[in-house]
Amino acid sequence: MDVTLSGHHVELTQPLKEFTNEKLAKLERHAEGITTAHVILSVDKNNQKAEAKLHYMSHDIFADAISTDLYAAIDQLVDKLDRQILKHKQKVQKKRA
Repeated sequence: MDVTLSGHHVELTQPLKEFTNEKLAKLERHAEGITTAHVILSVDKNNQKAEAKLHYMSHDIFADAISTDLYAAIDQLVDKLDRQILKHKQKVQKKRA
């Protein structure tokens, strides 16, 4: 999976990059077909926002999460993406059956 990280009003430190890459790598256990992931981390006053767009099986999956802590926002983002991937896989399996 090719991961692109960018920050908006936030400096991307090495621990932040490692944490994000580690969490996104967990998505591959449910979906091996993820080719690219574009993640944007941003800060606006007290809100920390994480957005991601994945390219999975010729579809784009988008999710975002807002929290007071950037690490918590990344966790919520990965949970949302995981649910969407599983939903998409079940939808494809129903069409094949």
